[in-house]
Amino acid sequence: MIKKLLMTVLILGLLGLVTLGGYLGYSYTQTYQGPDANFVVENGDTFGRINQRLYTQGLISNKRLFHYLAKYQQVMTKFRAGSYTIPSGSNMNGVLSTLVYGQPNLTSITIPEGKNMYEIAKLFNLSGITSETDFLSVVQNPDFISMLEISAPSLEGYLYPETYRFAPNTPARTVVKTMIDLFNRKTQKIDFSHPFLNKHQIIILASVVEKETGAKIERPAIAGVFTNRLKKRMRLESDPTTIYGIWKRYTGNIKKADLLEYTPYNTYKVPALPQGPISNPSLEAIQAVLNPEAHEYLFFVSKNDGTHVFTKSYKDHLQAVDNFQRNSRARSGKSWRDLKQ
Repeated sequence: MIKKLLMTVLILGLLGLVTLGGYLGYSYTQTYQGPDANFVVENGDTFGRINQRLYTQGLISNKRLFHYLAKYQQVMTKFRAGSYTIPSGSNMNGVLSTLVYGQPNLTSITIPEGKNMYEIAKLFNLSGITSETDFLSVVQNPDFISMLEISAPSLEGYLYPETYRFAPNTPARTVVKTMIDLFNRKTQKIDFSHPFLNKHQIIILASVVEKETGAKIERPAIAGVFTNRLKKRMRLESDPTTIYGIWKRYTGNIKKADLLEYTPYNTYKVPALPQGPISNPSLEAIQAVLNPEAHEYLFFVSKNDGTHVFTKSYKDHLQAVDNFQRNSRARSGKSWRDLKQ
């Protein structure tokens, strides 16, 4: 009797193991049958959260088995933040391999020439690459700036304008370091020798030149005007520098009161270069400062189409202001956006 009971228990146990093994084997070989799916691993995600979301989205069929699989492969803490594509037909091992060893999907972002760090921070935030707050914190972090061997209160001017590809939720420090590294590579062959400006001052002036004209061909001429002014110890009197000094409250229109207010960037008040760069300039703007056009112009006025009229005397400058700024006909229907580069 006892032998029969033990035999029955043994048989039932074996059947249970076979059934469990069959179930686990079935679950393991089950594949995701939907269309290619996007799955995001957030910064700070625990394995439990990842496991639950995969199951909720139908990307895996068994949470417990996925847990055992990850534990067996010793990868429970190896998931990397990012956005991943789970291909249709993936089994659990395929899903695990994608999230642990696969490359996250990258987001393409273009940083135009002449954008300042506040504008760039917003672009990265809107793209989902890194937060605006984190970006601005990093570019103004004294220890990080010192590590990069840049003597400035911020990294403004050194955030190279280019098209980048980053994974969503990339740490701001990684993003900024990538931009600075590219700046260094792009400028490593440039000779920054100048009669009276050091390298940082060249970047400052290049950032002003970049903001002053929408016509690339005018950069050397604009640089020539500012070079002539600096030689004569004249104020640069640049609206873009003044705007940068009040950026956090700037509404899109510069007022007379703004021009009269002292800030380290108001070159109507500061008889020299502004405190630091006001944008992130192109290589062409840097080269324009290093090789300014030789002329005697001291003034320029916008012709409302992205180009400027250059003058040598204040009298001629005032006439140009009357012709192009105070004359409504000269402004009507014109925009720098219509400029053909």
